[in-house]
Amino acid sequence: MTLSTPYKNAQNKYILFFLLGWTLLNILQACTLGIHSDEAYYWVYSRFLDWGYFDHPPMVAVFIRIGDSIIHNEFGLRLMTIISSTISMYVLWLIARKYLVSARWFILVVTGTLIFHIYGFSTTPDAPLLLFTILFYYFYQQYLDNDSWGLAAILGLVVACLLYSKYHGLLLIIFTLAANIGIFKRGTFWLIPILALTLFAPHLLWQVNHGYPSVNYHLFERSSETYEFAHTYLYIPGQLLMAGPLVGWFWFYYGLGRRSTDLFTRCLLVNSAGIYVFFLLNTAKGNVQPHWTLIGFVPLVLLVLIRLQKDAYPKWLFNLAVINAALIIVFRLMLAAGLPFLKNANAFKSYYRFDKWSRQIKQKAGNHHIIIEGGFQLPSKYNFYTNSLKGFAYDDVFYRRTQYDIWPIEDSLQHQKAYYLSPYPTALKADTLHTADGIWYGAWVHDVRTFQKIDIRTDNYKVKANPQQPLSLKLQLLNPGNSAANFKATPEQPVELRACFYKNDSLLHVITAKPDFNQISIPAHQQINYTLQGQAPVAKGRYMLIFSIRTKPFPGGRNSRIVNFTVQ
Repeated sequence: MTLSTPYKNAQNKYILFFLLGWTLLNILQACTLGIHSDEAYYWVYSRFLDWGYFDHPPMVAVFIRIGDSIIHNEFGLRLMTIISSTISMYVLWLIARKYLVSARWFILVVTGTLIFHIYGFSTTPDAPLLLFTILFYYFYQQYLDNDSWGLAAILGLVVACLLYSKYHGLLLIIFTLAANIGIFKRGTFWLIPILALTLFAPHLLWQVNHGYPSVNYHLFERSSETYEFAHTYLYIPGQLLMAGPLVGWFWFYYGLGRRSTDLFTRCLLVNSAGIYVFFLLNTAKGNVQPHWTLIGFVPLVLLVLIRLQKDAYPKWLFNLAVINAALIIVFRLMLAAGLPFLKNANAFKSYYRFDKWSRQIKQKAGNHHIIIEGGFQLPSKYNFYTNSLKGFAYDDVFYRRTQYDIWPIEDSLQHQKAYYLSPYPTALKADTLHTADGIWYGAWVHDVRTFQKIDIRTDNYKVKANPQQPLSLKLQLLNPGNSAANFKATPEQPVELRACFYKNDSLLHVITAKPDFNQISIPAHQQINYTLQGQAPVAKGRYMLIFSIRTKPFPGGRNSRIVNFTVQ
């Protein structure tokens, strides 16, 4: 469509004011809200720049490293997200403008889409994913009209950036191809996958060299063997909330309820519907976070805007959209103000008080490392707020493995003095610490020994046995580290290999390796075979089996994937 100069000038004036207000609001939020646990974790990513990480590709680490190198605080960590969000909203307008979408409706729909606000300042892998998703649609829209090698090369670069942002970007590519099979006939098309795969090859090589940690985590460790209806039930209101607390329900009906009119709108329709259905089906395997469908909201918003321009809509819709957008903005301002009822709410309290908590812990631990069990969140916040790498996450059997099991932080802890921090009293004589996050317990460990990097594998991840049946569990123990792993025990420092059977977060049965395990030493980058013998649990039922190496005073690390064990 040809756009008249008066139309462009009038509409662009409103868009520029919107972009200014959008940017200022995101700056205010970034400067006043403390670091979220995930953001702190990704900040540690940025201290160890690499081609890949346990949980995600590396683009988020690059975003954070750029901003943090300018200024080390919450604003610096979020700087690139603020910039990329403003760019994203402008490019989204350029896409919509080709369908003569009004600036008034564009501002209302975008401002009323809650998920766009979240990634206007929060720096997680979804922030670069949003940018490159919108850039993909922008250049794909042009490529449909202009079959050129230049646009194909740009799309190849954008696709690579999508994959470097988050693996969900693969869905966008698959559904785009499904919407336009004829694109395979273009000679220029083949440059896109060739260039994208070439640029993405370093990450694939990283996965190979590290034993495919991301593949194992996302495809196996996150999957549940049993279906929970709550996951499906909660998925739907979560999506409606992300689309807009008051109008989200109507946008789904309105945006997905009209047939496509050209190749580009067909692409939008297939992508949006396909992504929401894909993640709905994934609720059969486990919990699906509401923000995972971020790449589905970009085409949904565009479909809504295009239809608003062409079709009639209810008279009440405009006023409801205004209230919806105002509600979100007021809520964000309340978060920025740090109102007490929000600071103490479970959903938001992790944004507050941890700068003070970190200073209090550092005052006790000094320049020594601290070790915190049960998650990456607090060690990462401690690292960020102390601008150090002295915090280490001990991943026990009730949690999951993380990037801390790969980083060299653990190596620097061995046989050193460190401060062990726990939300409950430890087996050692504990200090009681009254902190900004409540009561914590700490104790000094004078000779740290941990084996979190040891990866224990088995050939069978689904096992059935009779009650108390004798078991011979054949294991492979891999040492990816740069030094030998020696399991020699002393009376003061026992080392145990354990098979832990648990259900509903309760440890119900344990098999401990015989003393011959303590004679084992695994050279760097090598593996050994070991057979763990014992008996199956007495009670029938389904168990989660985790193999764990335990050293005093820690509860035992998570050294394997979950084995689904059934006593029948």
